[in-house]
Amino acid sequence: MTQVVKFGVIGCGLMGREFASTAARWLHLTDTKARPEIVAVCDLNPALTDWFDANVPTVSQVTDDYKALLANPEVEAVYCAVPHNLHAQMYPDILAAGKHLFGEKPFGIDAEANATIQPAISAHPELLVRCSSEMPFYPGAQKVINLARSGELGAIIEVEAAFLHSSDMNPNKAINWKRMVDVNGAYGCMGDLGMHVLHVPLRLGWRPSSVSAALVNRFHTRPDGKGNTVPCGTWDNATITGHVDDADGGFPLVLKTWRIAPGHSNTWSLRVLGTRKSAYFSTQNPRQWQWMDYDGGAQVWQVEDLGFQTLFPAITGAIFEFGFPDALQQMWAAFLDELAGGDAHGFHCVTPQEAADHHAVLSAALKAGTQRTVEPVTYTGL
Repeated sequence: MTQVVKFGVIGCGLMGREFASTAARWLHLTDTKARPEIVAVCDLNPALTDWFDANVPTVSQVTDDYKALLANPEVEAVYCAVPHNLHAQMYPDILAAGKHLFGEKPFGIDAEANATIQPAISAHPELLVRCSSEMPFYPGAQKVINLARSGELGAIIEVEAAFLHSSDMNPNKAINWKRMVDVNGAYGCMGDLGMHVLHVPLRLGWRPSSVSAALVNRFHTRPDGKGNTVPCGTWDNATITGHVDDADGGFPLVLKTWRIAPGHSNTWSLRVLGTRKSAYFSTQNPRQWQWMDYDGGAQVWQVEDLGFQTLFPAITGAIFEFGFPDALQQMWAAFLDELAGGDAHGFHCVTPQEAADHHAVLSAALKAGTQRTVEPVTYTGL
């Protein structure tokens, strides 16, 4: 019998609503150990909680006080999707209340904030704690990951992971909290997009020992939506180049987190180049992945069309397309599977250690980019 896990949602914006949609269509999955049921919601904006109240019939508590939600004995797990500056306060409070936690990236506004969250996690080993990152759940991404895990790449030549947006190309786009240093953090674009590009490299053990970074801030002011122009001090684009040590002498790891990427809507990509095999996937062509085998002959990239071939089986036929809402549902299925004692079908969501490691990389990249140096990356164990 499928276990029902009752959730509270703190932060009812875009991703909170996406979770509600995912939970509402859980019947799309054909074989899961557990399913989510949203019973409580919290946000300071009543328009957002009203949406849940109107569209999610299982919700029995609507509040603007997250501590009232945490005091609700019916809530077993919490999805916390709030701005970065609130993570260090709310995440430990959630754990202290005895709730499982699915948190949003970057899991603390900076490395110091992340370090205040980690002891709360260690104090509650009975609770499952994971961080959001859905893009690696695309079938094409899983193909690249599985090839990398196979040991058939040979010596790695280079790895590149990128997440590219173009919405900030418009200088008249009104500023929001992701453009405010005190709310988003000094990482700028790296804070919001860094986990996306580091999830797979860290999972595969490709931890850079040093990094350099090129940081770009193209628009220093933006309209505030009220007729004024205000400072915009966050980084728009970051290109991080790290060195990963290995037995073959090491290789470059290139990480791109761009909010000004001409022509890109929401592109996530992963390229792995090896001396025997190489592979590539991009959400620009979500049905396809590419790979190359090299045995001394011709160097020919091959392309395979993929359908709905997912970690967690679904009712959709294998010939049909996979999209962003499906990636989100696969991510949530992995989290719920772990909650119910499973192994997430071999690919779990981002762990607290991986979140800490990604802060180590971003902190070094921020220093390297602002000082134009090459900086060592200092990792800390939990």
